[in-house]
Amino acid sequence: MPDDVITVMVVDDHPMWREGVSRDLTEAGFAVPATADGVGTATRRAAAVQPDVVLMDMQLTDGNGAAATAEVLRVSPHSRVLVLSASAERDDVLDAIKAGASGYLVKSASASELIEAVRATAAGQPVFTPGLAGLVLGEYRRMATAPVAADQPHRPSLTERETEVLRMVAKGLSAKQIASRLSLSHRTVENHVQATLRKLQLANRVELTRYAIEQGLE
Repeated sequence: MPDDVITVMVVDDHPMWREGVSRDLTEAGFAVPATADGVGTATRRAAAVQPDVVLMDMQLTDGNGAAATAEVLRVSPHSRVLVLSASAERDDVLDAIKAGASGYLVKSASASELIEAVRATAAGQPVFTPGLAGLVLGEYRRMATAPVAADQPHRPSLTERETEVLRMVAKGLSAKQIASRLSLSHRTVENHVQATLRKLQLANRVELTRYAIEQGLE
């Protein structure tokens, strides 16, 4: 398999849906080395194949997608999880993101939207069905405005420009899009992103996005 082919594991408890999505992804040029129907099988197979992206349903044969997300990321930490679920319930969305999912789509998404979402997820960009990103941001903004314990460490100090770039990263904009909006070079934007990652001691854009929404930035 060529190194540049994105590998995707499809986790869903409905065999026909699982097979159909796997077929669509394969036809679009992705590799689907494994599928699973539950938390246990997803964990074992993720450990074995280390997929780039895990497409995760919320209703599984032996648990839910949030639990499976946490377990998959434990055994395959470089993987990114994109939830694809029939549910757009607030608790399901928030549970998935808190467990480590990079994004959340509802199953009304078209095949082309799903394919683009998988590509974006593999590139480290957060992806949400319209409306759900606002739900997540709203919840974490509420948490961010709660009283802070006296012994809780202060947030690292970011420059005004770093904070501006961080807000745009949280909205899912690419470095190229941010550069265009701020009239900066692509390299300058990447330098700001890398500086912010170092200050916050985070590993990648997904963790950076999660930090931004936890702090109520937008």
